[in-house]
Amino acid sequence: MTHFYFKMALECNRFQKNPSILLTVFILSCFSRTVLCSRVYRYESHARVSEATVADQWFIQRLDHFNGADARVWKQRYFINDSFYRPGGPVFLMIGGEGPANPAWMQYGTWLLYAQKLGALCLLLEHRFYGKSHPTENLSNANLEFLSSRQALADLAHFRTVTAAVRGLTNSKWVAFGGSYPGSLAAWFRLKYPHLVHAAVATSAPVHATVNFPEYLEVVWRSLAEENPECPLLVKKASDTLVARLQDPKTYDNITEDFRLCSKLQIQSKMDSAYLLESLAGNFMDVVQYNEDNRAFEGVVGTNITIKVLCGMMLDSSLGNPYDRYAALARLMQKTFSQSCTDVQYKNYIQEMSNTSWSGPAAGGGRQWVYQTCTEFGFYQSTDSPNQPFSGFPLQYYLQQCADIYNLSTSLDDIVQQTNEEYGGYDIRTTRIVFPNGSIDPWHALGVTKDITDDLPAVFIKGTAHCANMYPARTEDLPQLVLARDHVFLLLQKWLAE
Repeated sequence: MTHFYFKMALECNRFQKNPSILLTVFILSCFSRTVLCSRVYRYESHARVSEATVADQWFIQRLDHFNGADARVWKQRYFINDSFYRPGGPVFLMIGGEGPANPAWMQYGTWLLYAQKLGALCLLLEHRFYGKSHPTENLSNANLEFLSSRQALADLAHFRTVTAAVRGLTNSKWVAFGGSYPGSLAAWFRLKYPHLVHAAVATSAPVHATVNFPEYLEVVWRSLAEENPECPLLVKKASDTLVARLQDPKTYDNITEDFRLCSKLQIQSKMDSAYLLESLAGNFMDVVQYNEDNRAFEGVVGTNITIKVLCGMMLDSSLGNPYDRYAALARLMQKTFSQSCTDVQYKNYIQEMSNTSWSGPAAGGGRQWVYQTCTEFGFYQSTDSPNQPFSGFPLQYYLQQCADIYNLSTSLDDIVQQTNEEYGGYDIRTTRIVFPNGSIDPWHALGVTKDITDDLPAVFIKGTAHCANMYPARTEDLPQLVLARDHVFLLLQKWLAE
């Protein structure tokens, strides 16, 4: 969900076009730190669906649901799995997020276990402007005006209405699923269209928009400290040492070599140093967010790098001082993701994020998601709190990107306030939504972690990370994770009986 992941996407695309340029890892969140998440379990329970079942399907949508005078339409991609459907059963609608919808979710995930038990039809709808769902000819600023959570919810509503009519599912009870940003959409779908969706599972959903989100890194600190109290202190010492060295250009050659940068380090502005510092901090942010999540089925690399591995290296004095260990960790991440170097030039990032072509290096989701943060959510994981291990990328660093990439200069405070007025933020008021969150996941700070009402329960899972309850089950799962999945199922069973 952060810029960090999309910077990785840029480098992946660049690497494909020019293998001499080494990439940084791109992992879409289950939110999406982006693809905020869309997933759920038990391998042994999942019947393999046929290739035909996971083939691309297409649905006609309006470009602008809120302007009757605009008749333009486009094709939205979706997937279907009817392997478990029993006539009269519910319909499960998984909501896509800030990246391509992954058809692997039609074969794996906890929601399929629920579908098998409840006889549900399973659908996955890709989010407009992501993946193959291209509503416009390019990603120009003018076209991105049609990218918003409000338009996405209207897509869901129209898809649900037409699909129900065509497939004879009008009387079926629909349940929305999503994780991370799609988790927020699942909750908001139930809130805004209660006549269309009966219940929702909003996993790791940041329902409260905020411009500045330093709490993210505060949770990173606490999550590292749970492994070893010395760990975040050593990370902070390493980060502070790097910040100090950036004040002296004589150190730049050594920094270039230590972190295996793709070109000699040049710091010509605060944006240059902030981009470098955020990129390196991202190694920790990413691992903490997805710590020990069972994501391998999605083809994700690096799931073996956990908080235990991070702290093990930071505590290993044989690697040198804390700065040396920090650099060694960066090199480990490069090796893990088959990178020979890391590009930390801010100007390259802005140039690629400004490319409006669907074949551009940021078209996989980076240009789109950062636009949504600039126009709806904020969510900027700044170093503006003293209770976290990093420094050097304050709120202004993120706000400047909105101007540099999209030439946006409106008050984001007002925009975020409108978002919370639209959806209610923490104080959402409707019924039949469950909010699972993990204590390790930094995004839980913007989610619902305590019951709002009996019909708006929270499931707070100690020791788990982003969207953990959505992934396939495995024998090493924590007992509280197993119980959380069972609890969500019992809620669905109860709500579907109402």
